Amino acid sequence: MKQAKTLTAAELRRVTDSIATRAHPIRNRAMLMMTHLAGLRVGEVAQLTWADVVTAEGAVREEVRLNADQTKGRHPRTVYISPKLQKELRAYIAATPKREPTAALFYTQKHPRRGFTPNTLTQHFLNMYRIAGIDGASSHSGRRTFATSLSSKGASIRVLMKLMGHRNISTTIGYVDASDDMLRRAVELV
Repeated sequence: MKQAKTLTAAELRRVTDSIATRAHPIRNRAMLMMTHLAGLRVGEVAQLTWADVVTAEGAVREEVRLNADQTKGRHPRTVYISPKLQKELRAYIAATPKREPTAALFYTQKHPRRGFTPNTLTQHFLNMYRIAGIDGASSHSGRRTFATSLSSKGASIRVLMKLMGHRNISTTIGYVDASDDMLRRAVELV
């Protein structure tokens, strides 16, 4: 089975530039960044509620606790929200009318309270990448880019495993690409 494309910084910029020209740019950018900056699965993004991410006071949480119903494999986990992702989410929260705590974080026109299903969000991501002209990208590209980026910056495989919500290191290893640049930097360590 062919793996989803890992995006370069230029390709990710191309996607965000494309998103900016279409309907719901702040929402779509925030959803995309949940996969690229926190490594969430698209199904996890679709399952997020307002209260999962936004406090009663309206602040973006630093940690999001996913319960078993929200994750693949039904294993609860904590997702850490970086300052960069918090900024993206704050922009989305500021542009979105306050929602009830159990409502989906990311609304849709058709189902504003329920939001996206994992399948519709997968299709939505494919469409965003297609419109931006990124061949080989899929709803899993954000997770692969997240893992590869952290690995290239020296994050250990065990840290990656925890951040990705994997139970087996061999699963995590399959997410990390080794680019020519990473290989050059590695041999310079000798």
